[in-house]
Amino acid sequence: MRTEEKLNMTMLCDFYELTMGNGYFQKGYKDRITYFDVFFRRVPDSGGFAIAAGLEQLIDYIENLHFSPDDIAYLRGRKMFCEEFLTYLSHFKFSGDIYAVPEGTPVFPREPLVIVRAPAIEAQLIETFTLLTINHQSLIATKANRITRAARGRTVLEFGSRRAQGADAAIIGARAAYIGGVAGTACTISDQIYGVPAGGTMAHAWVQMFDSEYEAFKAYCEVYPTNAVLLVDTYNTLKSGVPNAIRAFNEVLRPQGITKCGIRLDSGDMAYLTQKARKMLDDAGWPECKISVSNSLDEYLIQDLFLQDAKIDMFGVGERMITARSEPVFGGVYKLAAVETPDGEIIPKIKVSENVEKITIPHFKKVYRLYGKDTGKAIADYITVHDEKVDENHTLQIFDPQATWKKKTVYHFTARELLVPVFLNGECVYRKPGLTEIQEYCRREVDTLWEEVKRFDNPHTYYVDLSQKLWEIQHDLLQKNN
Repeated sequence: MRTEEKLNMTMLCDFYELTMGNGYFQKGYKDRITYFDVFFRRVPDSGGFAIAAGLEQLIDYIENLHFSPDDIAYLRGRKMFCEEFLTYLSHFKFSGDIYAVPEGTPVFPREPLVIVRAPAIEAQLIETFTLLTINHQSLIATKANRITRAARGRTVLEFGSRRAQGADAAIIGARAAYIGGVAGTACTISDQIYGVPAGGTMAHAWVQMFDSEYEAFKAYCEVYPTNAVLLVDTYNTLKSGVPNAIRAFNEVLRPQGITKCGIRLDSGDMAYLTQKARKMLDDAGWPECKISVSNSLDEYLIQDLFLQDAKIDMFGVGERMITARSEPVFGGVYKLAAVETPDGEIIPKIKVSENVEKITIPHFKKVYRLYGKDTGKAIADYITVHDEKVDENHTLQIFDPQATWKKKTVYHFTARELLVPVFLNGECVYRKPGLTEIQEYCRREVDTLWEEVKRFDNPHTYYVDLSQKLWEIQHDLLQKNN
């Protein structure tokens, strides 16, 4: 199979997207313009916010969207689709508009991360992949951001490839983790493809390969004198591992004037061992030697290590980051918000449920983030109808859409639209930023959140409010469908 065929994910869709598309085609809805929102209802780990990611892969998918002759032959063989629909698919190309929040943006429940405006069949066919890429990468970026914030400025590396749920989860997961704040990955191909800095030194097998631990350490220092990080817990961390590392550093690195080196622990009582190892290294004249640790870490274990005064400079985090083990589902959904008549009138649509959180927000929308001019901190997000504008020169009264008596007057603020054009009339109009640029943008935007919102447990609720106009549209539709 040729490379370009491997990259074609058009058939990565739920089968109902095809049956619905065929139905739309036969019933005359092929060209009806629809509006779909991608949003989520709850932050993973009961956190205060999530991190949006996955947009670059969505762009690549849309740009490569096409049905191959083999795809058409398969669909014809199912004997469910009319020949005219199959002909339509054979010439398929996305022609709609997509708006999205930039990758790295802190986001909150119920607000759209992606809006798709496109003919019904086109909008329906991209549902699965859109959700797949946004859900997975936002999940991993969110978890990585929690873990890197717990590390208090220490370096965090992503070590999870071998525990990821498949190759793509490892490769793309490392990219998402980098957006969330990690400094690098153990996954080499993620560096090759996406530029996530890859690194690594040794496993226990290296130490076991030699006749003695000291010989293993000495050999590694000789081969990699400028990147000598030695794994000291193969036999006995304090009785042999650290002493042998110091001996190798003294005999190989010190004569070359090299002081940059490190040790890594992958087992044992990390707080106790790192305290003892730090003293041993300092007493031996290696105060610049860094101590790194790994072994099923997450944000809570990292916090506990600091509470126990562990002496750690770097964390390698694997399975609990790359799988978001504590809550491995992001929960984003793809819901119809409006349709457009042939003369351009937008008709809002709503999904009603006895479960209040599943009631959707109708219409073609904008999302504003309001920042205090004096603090630079985010005050709230404000969802409006697409034709509304926020006037920064006047006070703005916002209210909780579920508890309308809870009101707040916002003044001396700036308003930024979060959703930006990505595709217009089927053409990509978005400048894809570099990965380091996305990571830095994420860091800056997280810094605009109050510390109360960033708590791991019981975070302050960040308000996502509706404009009066939008609330009235939703309320009227609820009344109409009651």
